[in-house]
Amino acid sequence: MIHQNIQPAGWAPAKGYANGVAARGTQIFVGGQIGWNAQQQFESDDFIAQVHQALANIAAVLKEAGAGPEHMVRMTWYVIDRVEYNARLKELGGAYREVMGKNFPAMTCVQVAALMEERAKVEIEVTAVLPD
Repeated sequence: MIHQNIQPAGWAPAKGYANGVAARGTQIFVGGQIGWNAQQQFESDDFIAQVHQALANIAAVLKEAGAGPEHMVRMTWYVIDRVEYNARLKELGGAYREVMGKNFPAMTCVQVAALMEERAKVEIEVTAVLPD
């Protein structure tokens, strides 16, 4: 088993994330990734396109470390517009599953006033664990 999801008895199941995760192994910390490409250029100002690119960036960093989306245990999302995030959940879920599959780590999502890159609409950081 790569990791174990923690779900307290009697709690409604989490949708699209885990309430908690237990894992053992080599930890990989992926710094916040935004929706620009490998040359640090934005190809779109669309929220979903930027989410897709940020997730692809995360997958590339994980791959470089010998890991994949299945090794993610924690994600933190920073979005500049929670209304758009919630209004586009179906599209967001499709983009997520296309890049990350059905791997749902413990997750936090917060709205922030701005991100360091002016055009960025989302920034996502990940912790992953490669099993011993």
